[in-house]
Amino acid sequence: MPVSEYDSEFIDSFTKGTHLIVSYPGGQTRKYNIDPNYAAMIAAARVAEDAICRAIGKAAELRPPTTPITPAQRRAWQALAKSFGSELCTLQGLSIRDIAEAGVQAMQTEAEKLMQNESVRQAYEQFQLLCKLTQSKPNQK
Repeated sequence: MPVSEYDSEFIDSFTKGTHLIVSYPGGQTRKYNIDPNYAAMIAAARVAEDAICRAIGKAAELRPPTTPITPAQRRAWQALAKSFGSELCTLQGLSIRDIAEAGVQAMQTEAEKLMQNESVRQAYEQFQLLCKLTQSKPNQK
């Protein structure tokens, strides 16, 4: 039996392992082959990603310098602009999303290192239990 190249049954299928799906208005993110011990942390980081992006965006807004540049700084900038020519305009940084993703990845990497310590792992399990016990239910304040 022929199979459509874009058969949703196959596109939406998962490989063996533990996966995390976060759905939100307008989309979803999927993380494949995660350690189940980190699911809550990864999910929380994904939920916080938009807030992190907004905070980074606000912090990265252009604003006037607090002190005027010196004549030496102006000459140095003009020399840089002259040596780079049209390439000066191609200098760019990462997008806010890329920066937030790097932060989330760094958090996951550090958590993996910390979770190798038995005391940290037990404290995390107790934290998860407390979160479940204190979690608000819908229509509960």
